[in-house]
Amino acid sequence: MAAAALPDTSSPESPSSDFGFAFNDVNFSDRVMRIEILPDLPGSKPDPDDNLGDWARNRKRRRDDPLSNANDLAEQSEEQILNNNMPDLEEGVTYENQEEAVAMIEESPLGEEMTLNKPIETTNPCFLAGDEVAKDNEPSSSMDYSAVEVRTVHISSPILAAKSPFFYKLFSNGMRESEQRHVTLRIQASEEAALMDLLNFMYSNTLPRTTPTALLDVLMAADKFEVASCMRYCSRLLRNLPMTCESALLYLDLPSTVLMADTVQQLTDAAKQFLAARFKDLSKYQEEVLNLPLAGIEAVLSSDDLQVASEDAIYDFVLKWARIHYQKLDERREILSKRLLRFVRFPCMTCRKLKKVLTCGDIDPELSSKVVLDALFFKAEAPYRQRSLLAEDSNASFRRFVERSYKYRPVKVVEFESPRQQCVVYLDLKREECAQLFPSGRIYSQAFHLGGQGFFLSGHCNMDQGSNFHCFGLFLGMQEKGSVSFTVDYEFAARMKPLEDFVSKYKGKYMFMGGKAVGYRNLFTTPWTAFMADDSPYFINGVLHLRAELTIKK
Repeated sequence: MAAAALPDTSSPESPSSDFGFAFNDVNFSDRVMRIEILPDLPGSKPDPDDNLGDWARNRKRRRDDPLSNANDLAEQSEEQILNNNMPDLEEGVTYENQEEAVAMIEESPLGEEMTLNKPIETTNPCFLAGDEVAKDNEPSSSMDYSAVEVRTVHISSPILAAKSPFFYKLFSNGMRESEQRHVTLRIQASEEAALMDLLNFMYSNTLPRTTPTALLDVLMAADKFEVASCMRYCSRLLRNLPMTCESALLYLDLPSTVLMADTVQQLTDAAKQFLAARFKDLSKYQEEVLNLPLAGIEAVLSSDDLQVASEDAIYDFVLKWARIHYQKLDERREILSKRLLRFVRFPCMTCRKLKKVLTCGDIDPELSSKVVLDALFFKAEAPYRQRSLLAEDSNASFRRFVERSYKYRPVKVVEFESPRQQCVVYLDLKREECAQLFPSGRIYSQAFHLGGQGFFLSGHCNMDQGSNFHCFGLFLGMQEKGSVSFTVDYEFAARMKPLEDFVSKYKGKYMFMGGKAVGYRNLFTTPWTAFMADDSPYFINGVLHLRAELTIKK
């Protein structure tokens, strides 16, 4: 008999689909589910009041429990009805879980009564069919598997099949067994509460327990039994709970089958965003970030808003993290090439640092040559081509060209040698970067050179000296300090519209000496609130365009 088409489980549940009244009620059930509960390792069964840290440690112990691998043995049994070749179903959820659920349908003798917590004896913890025990695949563990409890639940096969491709396949495989009244599941003791909550959800679309640990347990059970609607429900409730570093890292460390499911994508995205925001100032939290696991460091490095000195600092930080966590060279090279270097935006690095990348022994030479050449080719592109690559890069999974919120902002410099040495420096500041300066912050440009001397621009949020309000200021400084003196003619300008010329704001002549700087506390003669307003003329597409023209004065 051919199996019917898979049910459409993608539509959200409506209030009319609440069948909670029928759960475990013999009057509304057509089958009996026999749940065999195998013991966990000592200390691995979670407590309902566990915190997330305890939950994670217990889950690790359960993962190491020989029972967690018992299902691999069950796959070898000729009696098993289901296997792991399940189709990819709702919303891209794939099921390759090593803890795949074991299920079988058995025909019980007429009139047999199955009671709650009835002990049985078996030599195989993986599989039991009818009254026969499969002995060929007996595990080598010395643990006593005879202390198995049995719990029975009355179920409705249409309700379970509508919510779970796992149960749909079980009840419609076209074999004689699919018509039998009894179905058997085998689980560990640590999974019992979560399974009962999951079954309750499949009837009522609600969960009786909504603590973080309970939701995570149900999420794992829903993944195992392919109940995507419950995975989505748990994910939404977890997102609504207060996020912490501990919980965010835990969400990113869920089994790969859970992480691959679209139903929990928003949860993992929220965890990544939390970590990126928490450690936004990388220089301030460097020691904490160095202690993060791989999933955490990837979340931090993926952010566009990292506040760091430059992309050079990102590269140095990635190397430092890899050397701490992977002390063997071959392992370090692999983790850098496959996981971490894709987060480093090499085209935003300085040529001086790119030279060091070529000679770095931690990176495969072929890879280092590729990333450096790609970076240099981008730097050599015409401006219109760079803009095109940036537009394409903004939608990429791993960005290569988009600049972050560097403390030392990149500048574009045009130099002239005659009739006298002169340079035009262009600095673009994003609205978000300026907003972060309030109430007393500063942002600096990368260094540029004129007449053999190093200079930089700095943007400030200041208090206006004549009035009691904040304002935006721009200053020009020279890197050298001490007795060095240097005179320049300067001009500050800003552009109000993309197609218009820069409008001169201030110009003059200044002799640098002793590390002083020249500039204006209120460049636009306007309060900070007006400067940052949505209708402010100073931001074009969210970017403030500034120009400083410098000329050596002999």
